[in-house]
Amino acid sequence: MDKTSSRSGPRYALAGCVMAAMLAAGLLSNGYGLLVERLPLTRSAPDWPGFLAGRVTAEIADTMAKTPLPARSASLERGVSWLAVGDLGPRVRQGCPDWLFLVDELEPHAGGDDAMRARAREVAELRTRLAGLGIELLVAAVPDKTRIAAGERCGVYRPAALEGRLRDWNEALRAAGVRTVDLESALRRLPVPGFLRTDTHWNEAGAEAAADAIAAAARALPAASERLQPRQAFTVTRGNLEPLEGDLIRLAGIDWLPTALLPAPDLEPRTAFAPVAATAAPASEDDLFGDTDLPRVALIGTSYSRNSNFVPFLEAALQTRVVNFARDGGEFAGAARAYFKSDEFRGTPPRLIIWEIPERSLQRPLEGETDIWEKTATTR
Repeated sequence: MDKTSSRSGPRYALAGCVMAAMLAAGLLSNGYGLLVERLPLTRSAPDWPGFLAGRVTAEIADTMAKTPLPARSASLERGVSWLAVGDLGPRVRQGCPDWLFLVDELEPHAGGDDAMRARAREVAELRTRLAGLGIELLVAAVPDKTRIAAGERCGVYRPAALEGRLRDWNEALRAAGVRTVDLESALRRLPVPGFLRTDTHWNEAGAEAAADAIAAAARALPAASERLQPRQAFTVTRGNLEPLEGDLIRLAGIDWLPTALLPAPDLEPRTAFAPVAATAAPASEDDLFGDTDLPRVALIGTSYSRNSNFVPFLEAALQTRVVNFARDGGEFAGAARAYFKSDEFRGTPPRLIIWEIPERSLQRPLEGETDIWEKTATTR
């Protein structure tokens, strides 16, 4: 049960009045379209066989959809629902004031534990194959925003069954010999939640904390100094705070409303990074193959790796360049499936792969992940 759905009687009454007003507006809109814009009710003359077959009613419905109000009814409904009762649709929930959360993080999945174990087995198999090629794998699961910012949920219900999900995942990987990064501890050490209020992703503070934790784990790997090449230092300049429109505003369908009627925008510093000249490591035997200047660290993952300057923070913490193969909407294996079959992986294999995975994708129903590695190309 969604515990955020209970609203006071007056607000329900207001919502009913708003819906009644929308119905009245819809009737006026339909009348305007038929009488003023003279939209044809059907494309052909109605007849009894056409009525029985559903053609007549389908054509009438198509005409009504083209009248002024229905053309924008979805956006209007979302805006009205938000203003009247604070409802943000099926995919977004409002917690404390100005805090929005993605519903995907809150939904248990049937067979979720089995799906997570299957994914853990695939990662372990990948780790073994990569080790045979001299490539190290480091897996970093990004904790749910609803987990880290629990104090900002204000009644948004997160099922207790999800509490052990991240712990079970990391334990399964470590038991199989896969190296993991504890991003939950890194994010919990921040004085405030490391996530944007109106967006799915971490803010710059969270991205930097995650990058530092991954870099520390990478430096502890065998032959780390060889893997983290070529050496490259960066200067980091904190910018002025600038407003950021969160993706949850757009997902809720209320981004068309005036700013004053929306949750307060996040303010981010927009940090700038610049490489420091003459920080490359001394030449090595790799020069014989012309590989000295090629980055040896590859990143696969999701939009977390493409937001809030995560990659620049990671490069600055590792002091080497990182090639980013992350994909928006990649979920568990979207980026991995593409990367391990790519010319980039075959032609210029890295020495270290960092795999960022959102916690919310671990228990989703399997969607072909078990064939990711079967056709992985052999590297040179």
